[in-house]
Amino acid sequence: MYLNATLLAQITVFIILALFTMKFVWPPIVKALDERVAKIAEGLAQAERGQQSLTLSAKRAAETVREGKEKAAEVIAQAEKRAEQIIEQARANAQVEAEKVKAAARAELEQDEARLRESLRGRVADLAVAGAEKILRREVNAKAHADLLAAIGQYL
Repeated sequence: MYLNATLLAQITVFIILALFTMKFVWPPIVKALDERVAKIAEGLAQAERGQQSLTLSAKRAAETVREGKEKAAEVIAQAEKRAEQIIEQARANAQVEAEKVKAAARAELEQDEARLRESLRGRVADLAVAGAEKILRREVNAKAHADLLAAIGQYL
């Protein structure tokens, strides 16, 4: 009989302990577990949002780099075009300057040629007069011969 009373006492203590555990111990444990599950879920959600944000940021960075490369290429193309324009303008200016120098040189040559012709005409006239004097052994009117030589010089 004692076995039944002991068993009955143990069952009663077990039931009281189970009720006490269910009433006071189990709810805080379940609450802590639920909070932990919520924190883990929130952490996973934040990790997923962070991953999406990272992917989006990587796409934006790639787009920004691409735009930067396009702008750099555009700036380089504009710089090359401007350089070509400057070179062409410099060539045109050099051509104009060369033409001016050529024209000035031609004018100077023409002036030198005219001076030399005049000088040669004068020398020819002097030589002709001197030659005529020697031939005729007398003095020749220089004015009359100069006019004659000037008339002949026009045909030269």
